[in-house]
Amino acid sequence: MQRRLIDYVIISLKGAAMGAADAVPGVSGGTIAFISGIYEELIDTISGVNLSLFSTLKKQGFKAFWEQLNGNFIFALLVGILISFISFMRLAKYLLENHPILVWSFFFGLVLASILFVAKQISEWNFVTVLLLMIGAVIAFYITTLQPMVTENSSPFFIFIAGALAICAMILPGISGAFILVLLGAYKPVLEAIHDKNFKLIIILMAGAVVGLLSFSKILNWLFNNYKNFVIKLNSNMSIS
Repeated sequence: MQRRLIDYVIISLKGAAMGAADAVPGVSGGTIAFISGIYEELIDTISGVNLSLFSTLKKQGFKAFWEQLNGNFIFALLVGILISFISFMRLAKYLLENHPILVWSFFFGLVLASILFVAKQISEWNFVTVLLLMIGAVIAFYITTLQPMVTENSSPFFIFIAGALAICAMILPGISGAFILVLLGAYKPVLEAIHDKNFKLIIILMAGAVVGLLSFSKILNWLFNNYKNFVIKLNSNMSIS
């Protein structure tokens, strides 16, 4: 796909919106990606990361490797996500402590708008989609009743696992990765690690995220290719979580 420089700037801005959403519990970066029209390309790109890429690099060189990776797209998106996520995490710590009602009101509005948009993508309604609507609503309600772990844990292994689980939620429209961190008791340690520039803990979190992302994206890509309507219906209801 041929893109101009301005196209990659726009992709970075979309990534920035995803990063800001993922930094706040309750909003999914995957939903932002879906609304902005880059979700399926993102999932296809991530699920395409495999050993054949390294074979291409060895035999055909870096240019062929970069094209197969869809490197320009993923690089532009990651730049926006990382800059926004890190900067907004620092801002979120202040806002959530001092202006929580305003923050939750703003993102609740985004969640409501995302539900309407995602629901419009369903091209066919039948018994199964209605059933999944109900299942999604029940799961969403159940998630809202869960209580965060009382004890916070910042051990390297726990942060690795938390990163892997959170990234699965982050790329799934409707579920907040930051909310998963809250439930696991890892949100505050991650906030503090970013605020205090604890690069060791941040790298461990990112390593877990990479493992979770590469594993879950292949499953998600298969589901979207074969059961797109059903997946969208389930997630449109889970957006309220």
